[in-house]
Amino acid sequence: MNVRSTIHDVAAAAGVSVATVSKAVNGRYGVSPATTAKVMAAVDALGYESSLVASSMRSRRTGVVGVLVADFEPFSSEVLKGVGTAMRTLGAEYDLLAYSGAHHGGAEGWERRSLSRLSGTLIDGAILVTPSVLTMSTTVPVVAVDPHRGRADLPSVEADSRGGAIQAVEHLVGLGHRRIGFLAGRGDLRSASLREAGYVQALAAAGIARDPGLTRDGEFELGAGRTAARELLTLPDRPSAVFAANDLMAVSVLRTAHELGLRVPDDLSVVGFDDIPEAAREQPALTTVRQPMHRLGTVATTMLFSLLGGVDPAEAEVVLPTKLVVRGTTAPPAAGLPAALRHRVP
Repeated sequence: MNVRSTIHDVAAAAGVSVATVSKAVNGRYGVSPATTAKVMAAVDALGYESSLVASSMRSRRTGVVGVLVADFEPFSSEVLKGVGTAMRTLGAEYDLLAYSGAHHGGAEGWERRSLSRLSGTLIDGAILVTPSVLTMSTTVPVVAVDPHRGRADLPSVEADSRGGAIQAVEHLVGLGHRRIGFLAGRGDLRSASLREAGYVQALAAAGIARDPGLTRDGEFELGAGRTAARELLTLPDRPSAVFAANDLMAVSVLRTAHELGLRVPDDLSVVGFDDIPEAAREQPALTTVRQPMHRLGTVATTMLFSLLGGVDPAEAEVVLPTKLVVRGTTAPPAAGLPAALRHRVP
């Protein structure tokens, strides 16, 4: 029974390191033509082509596409599900690799590090979910989902963050709210700035002057969201409604309101953004702006497969619509009490 050769066997036979083998077969810098020839001779002699990596050496194809994320949080997990659905629907003969790379040396630049590790050896193409670095040279086709700092030199797909925020605030204004608080996301992210812009635009359209004292930074996170929510809800003249720029922060508002003895939606209305699965499971279920996370994944996959087939996508930059989903956390503001009392924390 023959034992399958490994990359370590190739390295030993050629008298080089495993790293040199990887560089040689992927055409990367730092390896002389003579060394590359020696490595490929060892590949032939050992019959290494039967393995996944060796097949990529010859054909430059691995049969694998990667979904690269900074972390497996709710948004990226839902996008990943959409990628899987698209691959099944398209009947693609590819395997799917999900990879989180931000834990290697911090978040900044995780995209380049991850692509460098995987491109050409393990994956034929990649979908980057919420990348912050978009200007990069790659050896495989790449599509970006919800690029954090705007559009650059990669095909991309994102949801309409500004339009979704406008829908959220218009809903609250339509219920009669005028003191509407806002929990902002990370200031360096495009989606966060667009959602704040939508909040401001909708207030202005309703003739409501923005009160800077009703905005807090929640960083798109549960912990920071709870701190920000407590600051808003303990103001002497607290808001009657809060729009949070993502569902995690909206959940923080709900839990903080409960701790403070505020009833939702009787005493406080709350709207989130994303419509992650947890939103519908909250008590009461969260009113939120649904961005089509599954469809972000399916559209990105279709774009990537076009690139893998040597065809440019029909659109290089796709913006998908968002939709307000009204559930149990919004209602008209409490009436019948003087404003100074109505907005106090019990």
